Amino acid sequence: MARGREAAMALLPHRSDYASLSRTWRGDLLAGLTVGIVALPLALAFGVSSGVGAEAGLVTAIVAGLVAAVFGGSHVQVSGPTGAMVVVLAPIVASHGVGAVALLSVMAGLLLVVLGASRLGRAVAYIPWPVVEGFTLGIGVIIFLQQVPLAVSSHVAPGQNTAIAAAEAIGTAPWPRALAGIGVVVLVAAVTLLVPRIHRALPASLMAVLVATLGAGFLGLDVERIGELPTSLPAPAVPGMGFTDLPALAGPALAIAALAAIESLLSARVASGLSGPDGRTTGPYNPDRELMGQGLASLAAGLFGGMPATGAIARTAVNVRSGGRSRAAAIVHALVLLGVVYLAAPLVAQIPLAALAGVLMVTAGRVVSIRTARRILGSTRQDAVAFVLTAVITVSFDLIVAIQIGLVAAALLTLRQFAKLGGVRREAIAGRAHDGDEHIAVFRLDGLMFFGAAERILHELAAVQGVEVVILRLSQLRYLDATGAQTLVEVIRTLEARGVTVLLKGVQDQHLDLVRRVGVIAELRHHRHLFDSLDAAVEHARSHVRRARQATPA
Repeated sequence: MARGREAAMALLPHRSDYASLSRTWRGDLLAGLTVGIVALPLALAFGVSSGVGAEAGLVTAIVAGLVAAVFGGSHVQVSGPTGAMVVVLAPIVASHGVGAVALLSVMAGLLLVVLGASRLGRAVAYIPWPVVEGFTLGIGVIIFLQQVPLAVSSHVAPGQNTAIAAAEAIGTAPWPRALAGIGVVVLVAAVTLLVPRIHRALPASLMAVLVATLGAGFLGLDVERIGELPTSLPAPAVPGMGFTDLPALAGPALAIAALAAIESLLSARVASGLSGPDGRTTGPYNPDRELMGQGLASLAAGLFGGMPATGAIARTAVNVRSGGRSRAAAIVHALVLLGVVYLAAPLVAQIPLAALAGVLMVTAGRVVSIRTARRILGSTRQDAVAFVLTAVITVSFDLIVAIQIGLVAAALLTLRQFAKLGGVRREAIAGRAHDGDEHIAVFRLDGLMFFGAAERILHELAAVQGVEVVILRLSQLRYLDATGAQTLVEVIRTLEARGVTVLLKGVQDQHLDLVRRVGVIAELRHHRHLFDSLDAAVEHARSHVRRARQATPA
């Protein structure tokens, strides 16, 4: 009981979360200010791109960012709206309307809390690296394509495939007026890429948006703006709902919860290995608490009219590299954004939508790592297939489906490789040959004998011809499952039915209970046909051959 209470307490905030604050507060304060500045254009852009509006993106960054910082399982994770969530939300908004997003955020948040309380946080460790990178590549491509309509000032029907929507947007754009939006995008991209060369500490995205906004105003460009934003946070309220809405939203809520769990845990896992200006890594994280914290963050964001949130690896990396070492940094980031709402909302309203599109296009380009893609494609064939398949399905269909298919593909290809580790080989009888040895076959089973390899081994053993006794050496088997044991039953049954005596040698202790329960030993002609020594098994096989010869009339 005490252990259960201790485990439960590990999922809740504690004074020890801020034990290092007296030493790290300066770095945390600077990192929080830096991340807040970086997060502002991203929060606005993700809100607009998802279809719920810039206001929802900003509210989510503030509320979810604060709640996740306090309740999450990572000391340095920064949470808020992300590109991956935008990709999932855009078709949901098209199908169910903007009003469903807050309710979905609450539903997904509750699911994440349940997952965290159920101790399922470590499941992310079972997602293969090629699947994660394929998923990331697909997200980067989708984020880029989603910005094309904003960049060319074109409105396309919501809910379409992003590639089709991008092509349609270019075809129906109001040329030549669309050139103004493209010019803003190019300017933002140029400033974003050039500013770090001047000084890496400068907030490139914010400066790019500022330059684009001033330039568009000075030149009088005809481009769409963000528009009016709230000058305060909305009051929390339970999203309007009816029981008839829940079945239709259950699937999207599960997809959002799954994405939030995967992205947040992957981000926290990556963050735990990042090093800051002092060269030291940030240390471990609690995956179960991280799920609960992200669940509470999305739940709170939904109550304030926001959208689902996840851990954001880009902002988290900025936090760590700027000197953030405790939760205080992420808390300061949320407070900086809150200050923007109360003090600078009228100014933010003048930002061109094309400027936000430019920020996200650059972000998408940084998500796609050519170096990583080359490393995976040059590794093994099964990893390359899983990587490409996950990326293609992510862009073509759905993110959650992509992860599922990528996992299945990776699992099947891995099982195929494991199946090759299991084999059967016929061996010559050691020592001086005896008359009749040609009627004895010794087979050694190696490696893994499981459902992936069992069928092949069955065919090889059952195909033996011209022998009277078969000795199966099992001492080299490293793994045996129920399917493998059942295969031994079928081999023995098939050979014994042809009059061939089967002897088993070297059944390992860890396999003995299994072969008994499945019926391998019961299928032998005699219970004494089980041996620990190969010499004893060979001698017994020779005695069978001699008796068979003596019984045969001259």
